[in-house]
Amino acid sequence: MRGLARLVGLLLVAAGFIGLVVDGTRSIVNETLAFSSLRSLWETVSPASLGHLQAAVTQHVHPMLWDPVLTEFLLLPASIAGLILGLVFLWLGQKPLEPIGYLASH
Repeated sequence: MRGLARLVGLLLVAAGFIGLVVDGTRSIVNETLAFSSLRSLWETVSPASLGHLQAAVTQHVHPMLWDPVLTEFLLLPASIAGLILGLVFLWLGQKPLEPIGYLASH
């Protein structure tokens, strides 16, 4: 399980870094600071699933969860969110630290 978490973490960190390079290049070309949001990335990959998620959240959970919470979350830059999520997966997949020294009870 740790290996899978580290693999997913590394892939997300790499995708976040690539996203930062793409956003930086776009910002230089347009001469303005521009980031791709999670919503625009989601709409590019699978536009129908975003509508399904919105319908499911508003009908089955609570409409207030969609409008102020998830809409603001989807405005985050995709590259920064990928980097943070990747670092969380890397942290979850790290090996336990070896104890230093020896136990005094032996």
